[in-house]
Amino acid sequence: MMIEMRGVTKHYGDVRALDGIDLDVAPGEVVAVLGPNGAGKTTAISVMLGLTRPTSGTVRCFGGDPARFEARSRVGVMLQESGVPAALRVCEVVGLFQRYYPYTLPLDELLARADLTAKRDAPVSTLSGGQRQRLYFALAIAGDPDLVFLDEPTVALDVSARRAFWEQVEGFAELGKTVLFSTHYLDEADAVARRVVVVDHGRVIAEGTPREIKRLVADTTVRFHADVDLERMRALPGVQRADLEDGFVVIATNEPEALLQRMFADGVAVRDLRVTDSDLEAAFVHLTNRGVHGAAIGAQASGARRVQA
Repeated sequence: MMIEMRGVTKHYGDVRALDGIDLDVAPGEVVAVLGPNGAGKTTAISVMLGLTRPTSGTVRCFGGDPARFEARSRVGVMLQESGVPAALRVCEVVGLFQRYYPYTLPLDELLARADLTAKRDAPVSTLSGGQRQRLYFALAIAGDPDLVFLDEPTVALDVSARRAFWEQVEGFAELGKTVLFSTHYLDEADAVARRVVVVDHGRVIAEGTPREIKRLVADTTVRFHADVDLERMRALPGVQRADLEDGFVVIATNEPEALLQRMFADGVAVRDLRVTDSDLEAAFVHLTNRGVHGAAIGAQASGARRVQA
């Protein structure tokens, strides 16, 4: 295993940032760690990196202490807040980071993978926000790491810059590298991650492929205008929710075809019919809802943890 965490807790005074996390990350995985603000994501990553010691539990990276040199020399990190001397040129900054590692990728390859070849001799101060993020990615992979951590890597980037960044990350992952990242952009996790780990209140509450996580809520939302009895709709097999929203009947169901066949057989006159698949955001909101449905969600989450990629 690249990473093994068993019963990891971390306390800051009376605040319990991590509350018994168990997590394995295997070689070659691309894993997204999701959670609300304050859920414990950044603390968990700091513990995996050996930057923070757990209060209790065990953490192993490459089979040993993540703080030892042998582990750190095989890890690349792109933190949420990064910075380098603005007066240096791009090639100088990358060259400096290369000297920190016993093995490195060639400078030209690093610049190419970060799409910065044309900016090789440009001062860091002249780079755009997206170009700086690509520079930080080049620094994270400078040591040809086997394991890369990316903490909220696309914050403040526009849509096109985000897409370009993840193309670079996916190219690196195709080399068989392990990538673990946190993000608030759930479409990124859905598109890039092969496994999703959902963290809330310092605990892993669900894990699985994006599709498996999405299946924790209804697969499909059926939206239409019609005169129907909502209680009768809620009683139909496969229906998880039926409500009125902005004049539309909105039904969440795992059996959309059966639902529509039943409605048409009953002569329901449907207008403005829309059928959409569930997305990762809906599952995330469902799992991390801290309101009145917390108990039910917790029960579902316990089952979700048994779902493996």
